[in-house]
Amino acid sequence: MSENRQVSTGLKLGLELGPVILFFAAYSRIKDQTFTIFGRDYEGFIIATAGFIPVILIATGVLWYLSGKLSRMQVMTALLVVVFGGLGIWFNDDRFFKMKPTILYLFFGGVLGFGLLRGQSYLQYLMEEAMPLKQEGWMIFTRRFCWFFLSMAAANEFVWRTMSTDAWVNFKTFGLTAAMLVFFMSQMKLFQRYSTDR
Repeated sequence: MSENRQVSTGLKLGLELGPVILFFAAYSRIKDQTFTIFGRDYEGFIIATAGFIPVILIATGVLWYLSGKLSRMQVMTALLVVVFGGLGIWFNDDRFFKMKPTILYLFFGGVLGFGLLRGQSYLQYLMEEAMPLKQEGWMIFTRRFCWFFLSMAAANEFVWRTMSTDAWVNFKTFGLTAAMLVFFMSQMKLFQRYSTDR
């Protein structure tokens, strides 16, 4: 499927956030339980992770089928969920899954930082059609987004290493999502100031 088709914002948001919400609901329901599978005990977190992997793959596949494209972040997220979720299940260790956001944010922050060092905004290549900005605006926005990603990586590391699994699940489900929303809302003046439509 090579053609790109428009997908409603609500449906796109549902496919992207739905798996996370389902993971939160499953974890909340079984977090205090232990499951014995093939003679090995697994905590509820690991079982919820095992369910999350096919759900995010299905949601990503549906989004690709409907729109004909996936962003690099969507592909990277699905790949990291499979790899680190799989490692967590294989070794029966939830730390692998908790590290996934850190690695994802470090990767994207690093890519944006590398582009900035070369005097380029890689965000412009990805988002120019949806958000037309002047070149100076793209560079400022990219620099801010780079620092945001790096800050989120540090925050995720702090939370999962110093707090309970319950606190991390709440942070992952609500905190990171809210932080992204607040970040974009805080950039509205920049978008208005450097818009090419002015």
